[in-house]
Amino acid sequence: MEFKQVILIRSDLKLPKGKMAAQCAHASVEAALKADEDILKKWRQQGQGKIVLKVENEQELISYFQKAKDMDLACSLITDAGKTVIAPGTKTAVAIGPDDTEKIDSLTGSLKLV
Repeated sequence: MEFKQVILIRSDLKLPKGKMAAQCAHASVEAALKADEDILKKWRQQGQGKIVLKVENEQELISYFQKAKDMDLACSLITDAGKTVIAPGTKTAVAIGPDDTEKIDSLTGSLKLV
């Protein structure tokens, strides 16, 4: 079985590359900390595969986060502190997994790469 993590980032925010990378990293770490230990171990052994995909806006981001929770996938929703380029409280990214690639793809397979 293959494992991966998917990170969703809002395209409407038009974040600078460095800010986008930081938000993706925050989401990735938070979701990994919530993952099942056995899944986490296997994912790490497979190289910690990650895919970054885009969603259009906050509503879509939250929708995918809720669907991931409903599927019992480890996930995290990142809300920015507002210390740099966006307002405090802005929801920027969601990480889903690590978990079974097929399970995650059933939820996020229609989204496009950043």
